[in-house]
Amino acid sequence: MANVSVAAEWQLLYNRYYRKPELYPMPWKHVDLARTKVAVAPFGGPIAVIRDDSKIVQLHAESALRKLRLFSSSGRPLADAVWRHSGGRLIGMSWTDDQTLLCVVQDGTVYRYDVHANLIEPNLSLGKECFEDNVADCAFWGNGLVCITEANQLFCIADFKNPRAVKLADPLIDEMPHCMAVIEPQYTVSGNVEVLLGVDDAVVLAVEEDGVQRLGEGVLRGPLQKMVVSRDGKWLASFTHDGRLLVTTSDLTGVIIERECESALPPEQIAWCGMDAVLLYWDDMLLMMGPDGEPVHYLYDEPIILIPECDGVRILSNTSMEFLQRVPDSTVSIFTIGSTSPAALLYDALDHFDRRSAKADENLRLIRSSLPEAVEACVDAAGHEFDVSRQRTLLRAASYGQAFCSNFQRDRIQEMCKILRVLNAVRSPEIGIPLSIQQYKLLTPSVLIGRLINAHQHLLALKISEYLGMNQEVVIMHWACSKITASLAIPDAALLEILLDKLKLCKGISYAAVAAHADKSGRRKLAALLVEHEPRSSKQVPLLLSIGEEDIALMKATECGDTDLVYLVLFHIWQKRQPLEFFGTIQARHLARDLFVTYARFYKHEFLKDFFLSTGQLQDVAFLLWKESWELGKNPMASKGSPLHGPRIKLIEKAQSLFAETKEHIFESKAAEEHAKLLRIQHELEVTTKQAIFVDSSINDTIRTCIVLGNHRAAMKVKTEFKVSEKRWYWLKVFALATIKDWVALEKFSKEKKPPIGFRPFVEACIEADEKAEAIKYIPKLADPRERAESYARIGMAKEAADAASQAKDGELLGRLKLTFAQNAAASSIFDTLRDRLSFQGA
Repeated sequence: MANVSVAAEWQLLYNRYYRKPELYPMPWKHVDLARTKVAVAPFGGPIAVIRDDSKIVQLHAESALRKLRLFSSSGRPLADAVWRHSGGRLIGMSWTDDQTLLCVVQDGTVYRYDVHANLIEPNLSLGKECFEDNVADCAFWGNGLVCITEANQLFCIADFKNPRAVKLADPLIDEMPHCMAVIEPQYTVSGNVEVLLGVDDAVVLAVEEDGVQRLGEGVLRGPLQKMVVSRDGKWLASFTHDGRLLVTTSDLTGVIIERECESALPPEQIAWCGMDAVLLYWDDMLLMMGPDGEPVHYLYDEPIILIPECDGVRILSNTSMEFLQRVPDSTVSIFTIGSTSPAALLYDALDHFDRRSAKADENLRLIRSSLPEAVEACVDAAGHEFDVSRQRTLLRAASYGQAFCSNFQRDRIQEMCKILRVLNAVRSPEIGIPLSIQQYKLLTPSVLIGRLINAHQHLLALKISEYLGMNQEVVIMHWACSKITASLAIPDAALLEILLDKLKLCKGISYAAVAAHADKSGRRKLAALLVEHEPRSSKQVPLLLSIGEEDIALMKATECGDTDLVYLVLFHIWQKRQPLEFFGTIQARHLARDLFVTYARFYKHEFLKDFFLSTGQLQDVAFLLWKESWELGKNPMASKGSPLHGPRIKLIEKAQSLFAETKEHIFESKAAEEHAKLLRIQHELEVTTKQAIFVDSSINDTIRTCIVLGNHRAAMKVKTEFKVSEKRWYWLKVFALATIKDWVALEKFSKEKKPPIGFRPFVEACIEADEKAEAIKYIPKLADPRERAESYARIGMAKEAADAASQAKDGELLGRLKLTFAQNAAASSIFDTLRDRLSFQGA
């Protein structure tokens, strides 16, 4: 009898059964679908209702103000908002995939609302042409919108996540099309939206951004009055001018089904029911037509709205929400009247078992070989049921069969139980999301949880997340933010305790994100209390800065040792505070201070000088000034008598005065003083010689250059000013005179007095200048015979070298000299003779 009562509710369309269970009675008040515009979100989403301003309606016990009212699919009120928008008549209304309500008005403005009837700013516009010509009709899909103006121009927003209005190609029509349908971008070859327009001719215009095609020529016998594209974009169901249902491919190249309808008047609505049937709705009749067989009639004495789903159609009326779907094969095999399928016998066996009848065992023996398939059919049928008691019975039948089946997946029933518990929870009238199992799998649990938390059903979302083993952080975070927004009257300390009690349930949750929301909500003190619990400095520090807790942010950044975070805080404080206050802040934090100094050395010298002065680090200021003077010296203008030398010398003098104030930097003070003095002299020399060759050279080079230029008086002045020693003076002058080959002056200089460096530098200078004749003048004056011998050898005078070496009585020297003259046999024999003689004398 149970099978009879279940199957009695079905209707047969050709060879397929369909059922139409009632999901909810609608408890809403003052809602008449005949007087309103309605938008229902797919996947059991919310219902938006607003009085239709294109109709003259009688007001009952309601306000004259139009209200946008939102309900759950079970008819429970969610929110409402007074409609005060300008822009003309409301043309169309629909929900996007993320449950944002789109409302298109006549002037092309698109208003957006969330599920709580809060207006989402900013409002969008479809462009100037829509504003001027007025929107006449629109069509929606997923996250997109197409509209047609009264001038028959098409405009499209392909994705409201990136809302950009695009004008499509001009269809070149004079009259408004009879109907319009959209093929979504994912199903077109070009990847762009394709708009189908039913015009007066026996064709359909396919309009895209870059062109218009004429479809259906030779296939259609007249204009189309209504059309709808299937969910997968492959098929087009249409109602023709002569009262026929026509199902073609979406490119209208082939006819799949062509059937006469009972009325030549175009239907008010047309929709696909899954992929096997098409629904047509007239004023009081819903007609379901399949590929063959007699159509199924449903009579209604009230207006209805058809809501296509992936596996059927929801039917909304003033009093109920129903779901028309094809009966699943597993359910048909069990509940068809007179069915002897293994699944039906297993279901029957459970009934006999409950009644303690031996017939149960007999049924099991009959289906023993097909028991796994029977168990699977019972599990599958349970998943497609909306009735909880029938779900339970089917699952018990599956469990009963599983006990006698060794090769059936043991966790299959458990998985189905999990899914059904979730589905039954969200289907309850209080929640009002009547998902089928197929819709649930297509939607995915994570999206379902996201919709629950957006609807502020946090407790259920948390329980489902926990039950399915999913991350609960998203739920708790959203709850915390919503709690802060809704708890303006609760003190910060009390609200903090409430929040922490829940936030601690999820390890690793971002307290900083919750604190940021508290700050945006004007609860800065609560934000500061919350951020203290954030363990990750990378999230904690930026938020502390945003709520004005710079000192705490600096402390946290330096404690974690992350230089990027420290710099972030430094730059933030630097911009907000006065210099002295900033210096005081970073002085106590060594890492912050060192990083600031490192950065300022490269980019902010003046600011760094102020910092060093404020902290009494005069020597550091002096070093900076000295460095600046060198940087100034690199300027190409800082030569040829440029006035830049004045500022440069002043910088060095300032550095010298600062060095002089500390006992530890006497050397630096003296060096800076002499550097300034040297720069002045070099600058004067460049002015007088008109040669930019002195500045930034050393004292030695300055003296040498003066002598080379013949300015002996200037060289002597530099020697006197910088107390150059006699030995160094002689070295410099000897080599400078040799450089200019002034041998007369060199000889005269050697005779002025006994050179303090001896005559060897004179010899070296002459030899380096390749002047052997000049070198011979000074070699005899060398006091050391070894030096004389080596000098003679260097200019190739073997006999004189031998004589000097014999005076030195050094055998090793003789050996070295022999090697020097190895190519000269005569010279080599002389050195051998002298060495033998020296050896004999020693013996």
